Amino acid sequence: MVHELKKEGKFTYIEVGEGTPLIVLHGLMGGLSNFTGVTEYFSKRGYKVLIPELPIYSMSLIKTTVKSFAKFLESFIEYKKFDQVILLGNSLGGHIGLLHTKLFPEKVKALVITGSSGLYESAMGDGYPKRGDYEFIKKKSEDVFYDPKIATKEIVDEVYATVNDRSKLVKTLAIAKSAIRHNMAKDLPQMVTPTCIIWGRNDSVTPPNVAEEFHKLLPDSNLFWIDKCGHAPMMEHPDEFNRILKEWLDSRNI
Repeated sequence: MVHELKKEGKFTYIEVGEGTPLIVLHGLMGGLSNFTGVTEYFSKRGYKVLIPELPIYSMSLIKTTVKSFAKFLESFIEYKKFDQVILLGNSLGGHIGLLHTKLFPEKVKALVITGSSGLYESAMGDGYPKRGDYEFIKKKSEDVFYDPKIATKEIVDEVYATVNDRSKLVKTLAIAKSAIRHNMAKDLPQMVTPTCIIWGRNDSVTPPNVAEEFHKLLPDSNLFWIDKCGHAPMMEHPDEFNRILKEWLDSRNI
């Protein structure tokens, strides 16, 4: 199902359902459609699901940092006049959620991270995608998933277009470098927000030991695994992802 994009001031976002605000944060190459399963499921179960478009390619280069996006998220929460929210982030979105939770802990009722950066980066693999090389980018896109068929032509085309747009490529590299610089290992032990960690057991971008490290360092966290699953569990196994998350939210009375 395609949801209408709302455009209000500097914010472009999807908003579906009524109830507790659940803000979904997409990754660097991840579109809003990656969370269709989450949106459909939780919007019918007492949650208002919001997916803001992060200004990854519209911020000035100097502001293309994880911290700027965490502050952008806070301005979105203020704009929507939410007292407290649940944050759900994949990949770079998880990192932004983590940093926002550190900076504004009183605003975050719960945090959900999946394939999150913040501790370890191999998102570039063994070299950044070569501009103009479609087959290379197709292979890189397929490597994100356990089942390469999830990397549809539409997904590959989108990544290909991004890395062949010089301005977007420069900003992609800038945010990737910012993510590497902004390692959160020292911050996590002080973060007491309830955190649900859902990880693909076959994630090659942020491998399973990264999830274990997050679980060890975050004082109030639970770790759940999804088998035969890569870097984007909510896309590869939406039903299992939603079941795990809903059971966790219920167990925490959130």
